[in-house]
Amino acid sequence: MNKNKIRWGILGCGRIARKFAADLSLVNGAELYAIASHRKENALEFASAYHVPFVYDDYEDMLKNENIDVVYIATTHNFHYENTLLSLHYGKAVLCEKAFAENADQAIEMIQFARSKKLFLMEALWTRFLPHFITMQELIASGIIGEVKTMMNAFGYIPAPDAPARLMKKELAGGSLLDIGVYTIFMALQVLGKPDHIQSQMTMSPTEVDLQTAMIFSYNNGAVAQNICTYQANLAVESFISGTKGFIKLPHRFHAPLEFIELGTHGILNKKTIPVKYTGGFGLHFEITHVMDCLYAGKTESNMMSHADSLLLMQTMDEVKKQARVNF
Repeated sequence: MNKNKIRWGILGCGRIARKFAADLSLVNGAELYAIASHRKENALEFASAYHVPFVYDDYEDMLKNENIDVVYIATTHNFHYENTLLSLHYGKAVLCEKAFAENADQAIEMIQFARSKKLFLMEALWTRFLPHFITMQELIASGIIGEVKTMMNAFGYIPAPDAPARLMKKELAGGSLLDIGVYTIFMALQVLGKPDHIQSQMTMSPTEVDLQTAMIFSYNNGAVAQNICTYQANLAVESFISGTKGFIKLPHRFHAPLEFIELGTHGILNKKTIPVKYTGGFGLHFEITHVMDCLYAGKTESNMMSHADSLLLMQTMDEVKKQARVNF
């Protein structure tokens, strides 16, 4: 690996891959070196749009390129496990888009294989690296809202007619839980930790993916987190964190870059705005920068989005499915 430059390869040419490519250009020392798609015309168009020098219509051919340092996996959920193992097999560090895998068993194998190869592996849960999320964590740690007792996390929208087909396809690991519910669960786990009890209910589509999932996480210390994800209604995509002394609200699109969050310490109607410094791009450059810092430092695991974090997230989603009594 060049000390002044890290060369990236991308598997997949979808919407998230395009946002990632755009934000990669904002990071010093990052070079988008190769793109691969099973549809060569898609790869060629992508390469033209983002000035990528090497184009492949076969994943293995790209991974055999010894100049690539790290691979970003932007394929559909059902391929994350397979594509991660393949990339690791060829000696590449991996940043795998969320949801990390389809289930915890896959996640365990991915993590174990990365460790056996002494290679970096991280789930690309970009929210973890956004400035407003870090500000939220600092406020909670300061004790300003007291002990957190209640959370409400919501993410819902009605997909447009031109929405990606993968959302409703069982064979592509579609459904609201893996796609957007992962953010609501992530918020609860980051703030309250592993729940002691989980209750859940799902509304299924004719194609056997979840259209809506409602979850209650309860804790032996009396805390509760309510989480909902849905394709059946347009919700305010917000996170509300209430403690014994006050509250923090992450407003609409809590998972994406925000320029402010709300803090209340004297009642629900008495709140103030906490500005958050944010500049540039779609917001993916924060996680890109972190990955590159880890690679420069010779790390095989992030301290901010650890293997344990990703595994707990997958285990929790497995338990949500189990408690909903739905056979996936």
